[in-house]
Amino acid sequence: METVWMAQGNCSNKPPELFFPSDGTGVEKAKSVCATCPVKETCLEHALSHRIDHGVWGGCSERQRRRIRKERRQSGISQELLISAK
Repeated sequence: METVWMAQGNCSNKPPELFFPSDGTGVEKAKSVCATCPVKETCLEHALSHRIDHGVWGGCSERQRRRIRKERRQSGISQELLISAK
């Protein structure tokens, strides 16, 4: 697993528990660290592609990542239907 990018993240010098909060306030604190992170997109894609279900990754909560995966699945299905209809 290629994770060299993690050392470049704003989170690299923060305690891991910050990114695994138990409430909404904690989620917002973690997201604020991610807001200006130079590897935010890479981090999010890592979490999505590895189906990481817990914590804040790439500035997105667990719920937000589930929503993104669902949208991508639906979009993929829609694209397949468009292609097959041609």
